[in-house]
Amino acid sequence: MPPVSFVLPDSSSYALGPVPGRPLVVFFGYTHCPDVCPTTLADWKRVKAQLGRDAERVRFVFVTVDPERDTPEVARRYARQYDSTFIGLSGDAPTTARIMEAYGVAAAREEGSAASGYLVSHSSQVFLVNGDGNLVALYPFGTRWEALAADLARLL
Repeated sequence: MPPVSFVLPDSSSYALGPVPGRPLVVFFGYTHCPDVCPTTLADWKRVKAQLGRDAERVRFVFVTVDPERDTPEVARRYARQYDSTFIGLSGDAPTTARIMEAYGVAAAREEGSAASGYLVSHSSQVFLVNGDGNLVALYPFGTRWEALAADLARLL
């Protein structure tokens, strides 16, 4: 997968690209998501616990598809509420569009209730990318977390 750089809340940058020996688990969602996103990140927490110390080599990255509401700080806080090592990224509209296109991810804004504001329909798969930047597996929403844990254990 092609590298894309994001500016972090502290003005540093994070390159979402291959890192030898460090698999990447990436998911595209948004912080106001009522169901898919919190379930996915909670499953990642289970995966990390299952892997134990080996999980330190895995990069778990949440990328928002809603940069209008999800600033870099909001995305970071959202990911870290599940685990302090999870990375939450938000970019400007061109950066977001470029990374979504690279991964074949789609998202569309929809009207929600007065309480929720707008909603965002989005692709809900989790991507597993090896340290060479090659897509190894794609997990549709609803795939048991144990499948990701087993695949990561084989990669590590």
